[in-house]
Amino acid sequence: MNVIPKPKQIEFLEWELGIFFHFGIRTFYEGYADWDKRYMPLQGFSPSQLDCNQWIKIGKDAGAKYAVFVTKHHDGFANWPSAYTDYSVAGTSWKNGKGDVVKEFVDACRTHGLKIGLYYSPAEQGFKEKSAKEYDDYFIDQITELLTNYGQIDYLWFDGCGSENHEYDTKRIIERIRYLQPDILIFNMWDPDTRWVGNEAGYAHSPNYNVVNSLSFSVFTEIPDNLNNDRFLPVECDFRMRRKNWFFSDNDEHTVKSLNELIGIYYYSVGRGANMLINISPDRRGLLPDADSKRLLEFGNEIQRRFSDSITITTRCEGNSLLCELNEPELISHVILKEDLLAGQKVENFTIKCYPYDYGPPVTVFEGKTVGRKSICQFPFFYTQKIEIVTDDPDVIKSIAIYK
Repeated sequence: MNVIPKPKQIEFLEWELGIFFHFGIRTFYEGYADWDKRYMPLQGFSPSQLDCNQWIKIGKDAGAKYAVFVTKHHDGFANWPSAYTDYSVAGTSWKNGKGDVVKEFVDACRTHGLKIGLYYSPAEQGFKEKSAKEYDDYFIDQITELLTNYGQIDYLWFDGCGSENHEYDTKRIIERIRYLQPDILIFNMWDPDTRWVGNEAGYAHSPNYNVVNSLSFSVFTEIPDNLNNDRFLPVECDFRMRRKNWFFSDNDEHTVKSLNELIGIYYYSVGRGANMLINISPDRRGLLPDADSKRLLEFGNEIQRRFSDSITITTRCEGNSLLCELNEPELISHVILKEDLLAGQKVENFTIKCYPYDYGPPVTVFEGKTVGRKSICQFPFFYTQKIEIVTDDPDVIKSIAIYK
């Protein structure tokens, strides 16, 4: 039986590009790592120029449609004045303890029109010192603050790291989330609407099926989380702008990914029907670093240059083929296909053929599997005026775009 997506899942895939922001107490402690259990004193938190509007404007200028902010990482530091912990911005000297980074982030997203995502680590250092119920209560209380005090939140991003051997009261947690924010999307855990690709390099697999019955849970385990039934779960590919660190470091600016690498990741994520979520770590000023910002904008400009102007075509269907006629012969190298997902994902094989301009039968230039939300099909340059796309179900191809 075909699994039908929810409208908000199709909308999620239309977001396409998101920016991830890891920022918190660890930003100010060079060399600290996840789960090393080294305490980071609150007085270290001192972003002298924090400007979430700068973060979001740069993301939007690069083409991002959503942003995800780390409200609490594994260290337990809350980027908002939580009533349920002393380890938060309220205990710092920043803005005399009256600051709220979550609020500034949410306000900036609304100002610039980006969808709002909040990351929350269910696990944290020392959480096993509490009983299971005590920790569930603490978890739910903090999630309630985040989903009550900041208006509509579009996306709740749970990180599975550290939760591998912990039993949560999943039913109670999900009931609270769905009650507080009925329209919210949940990433990857318990009652997910979207799923993790299974690596932190940004690469989606081919074929990329949106319908799955299990999902990857954490970088610390290869045991999949069994969903007990088939579910439509769009893929999101998260990765770091810098080679190693999720949080800011003084020592890795030289590892900022090249433009070519970012373009490659885009082809392997968005080009395979997934979303691309790129992490940039605000520095100790509270601003996006210059090198990272420059590269992100270069990336956005290059995507715009490549895909802003498709060739005008006329299309007709003949049997299992979609025939595309160009107004005049062109030297082409890309075809982008999109599938109508309202009735589920259906395409499992397709072939792209180009007709030589002078005469002769068509030449196969690309063979693919799934299409999904988008399939970017790149091939060596071919001079043609006629293209044929062959698939078992041509009626579900929603759009075809051809590029020089």
